[in-house]
Amino acid sequence: MKKHIFFDLDHTIWDFDKNAEETLMELYQHYKLDTLGLSSADEFILNYTLNNHALWADYHLGKITKEILRAERFKRTFVQMGIVPELVPVQFEEDYVRLSPTKTNLFEGSLKVLEYLQQRYALHIITNGFKETTITKMNLSGLNPYFQNVIISEDVGYNKPNQAVFQYALDQAKASKAESIMIGDSLEADIYGAQNFGMDAIFFNPLKKEKPADVQREIYHLEELLLHF
Repeated sequence: MKKHIFFDLDHTIWDFDKNAEETLMELYQHYKLDTLGLSSADEFILNYTLNNHALWADYHLGKITKEILRAERFKRTFVQMGIVPELVPVQFEEDYVRLSPTKTNLFEGSLKVLEYLQQRYALHIITNGFKETTITKMNLSGLNPYFQNVIISEDVGYNKPNQAVFQYALDQAKASKAESIMIGDSLEADIYGAQNFGMDAIFFNPLKKEKPADVQREIYHLEELLLHF
């Protein structure tokens, strides 16, 4: 019998890519990036998204630091699109980090599902997101009332999939592995992290990527959780 549900935040409840797209469209116009030779905002956003996802994958695994991730994601994108480093707007990363967490787009059905589950289970967040941005996202998106604990990897000192994060989360929730389940979009950080720790997991897969055979369960839409619980 499950009693505790642990959710990832970015790309699972908080729609990271949609919020990033809104932010980057605003910054593209603010900085008049077309005058630097970036003729397509959509192409700029696509390249940024690919670079950001790759860097976050390395961050999850401890291959790079927070500082390197933030220093590289836009630098790589601008350079790949033919902009010399000297012309890259100095404040671009800072403006993005300030503005993006204020966006409040959630995945469809998020609040409906959380409202339902909260009445039946203890809900918690485990995120590798950065502390200051996570706090802003939770506050402005109205998510705090649904969760008993928000576990941020920076506070723990380890990122998912490190088992120390999952153990810390269970300790904070006073929960056991058997009565807990993890829901997230990252196969490496959320799903394999939880499964290798001995905890059940559900792969949130809205893009309908091919599910590996060793992944136990998946959903394409959050409202499918209403059928699982």
